Amino acid sequence: MTSQFVLTLSCPDRLGIVYAVSGFLTRRNANIEDSQQFSEHGSGRFFMRVEFTAGSARNELAVGFTEIAREFDMDWQLHDRNVKPRVLIMASKQGHCLNDLLYRFRIGALHGEAAAVVSNHPDWADLAASSCVPFQHLPVGPAGKAAQEHALLELIDHERIDVVVLARYMQILSSEFCAKLPGRIINIHHSFLPSFKGAKPYHQAYERGVKLIGATCHYVTADLDEGPIIDQEVARVDHTMSPDELVAAGRDLESTCLARGLAAHLDQRILLNGTKTVVFR
Repeated sequence: MTSQFVLTLSCPDRLGIVYAVSGFLTRRNANIEDSQQFSEHGSGRFFMRVEFTAGSARNELAVGFTEIAREFDMDWQLHDRNVKPRVLIMASKQGHCLNDLLYRFRIGALHGEAAAVVSNHPDWADLAASSCVPFQHLPVGPAGKAAQEHALLELIDHERIDVVVLARYMQILSSEFCAKLPGRIINIHHSFLPSFKGAKPYHQAYERGVKLIGATCHYVTADLDEGPIIDQEVARVDHTMSPDELVAAGRDLESTCLARGLAAHLDQRILLNGTKTVVFR
């Protein structure tokens, strides 16, 4: 019986990397189904994603690959595609991104499992229940944000969450919280970053009279709206549109962009490159 795996890696660029990886897989009777690579000349780093099938167990493959990874100084991960990542979705008062993601999970369009929905408001309990996803109301109470984030971390640990998605969750996460989940928190920001950071970006865009509005899916870091960008989407607008009309036009952009960015993460198509990302297609 064979299983499907994805190997991702980055390392200093040098001769022999592809040969070493393909040779390792060949010796283990693995069949490479897809292979993509990218060399960034400025940094001198090499990035690679290989999708393959093999009859060996993941742990056996990982142990065998360790020597090659050490030789080439690789940052690498090996994923078993039979194991679906567990996703926690967070939302506040606006539910369009949450609703879109729950639908995509329900029809199998995203390679993962919606394990829980969390909100600082009770509004989306029925929506989560309609998709048979547990809902948790975690308001920022009198004990403050630290207590709420502690409860959130306990939930993430208990539910074995692999990635947290901020689907228009409008609370700023603390730097301490972000540091505990590096590369595991994805946010949708309702502007074309790096323009119009912070609150009310559509109103900022209106004041500047822009002709394009956008949405940006990015990883969350301690620096607000500064995390590595995964995906972006834009739409043309004009002088006749009010701030509310820009907000309405942006909802579809946000939903599409977040779903596309999350899909890339769940498919192991994203490799971090400092403040940037390499996103394989």
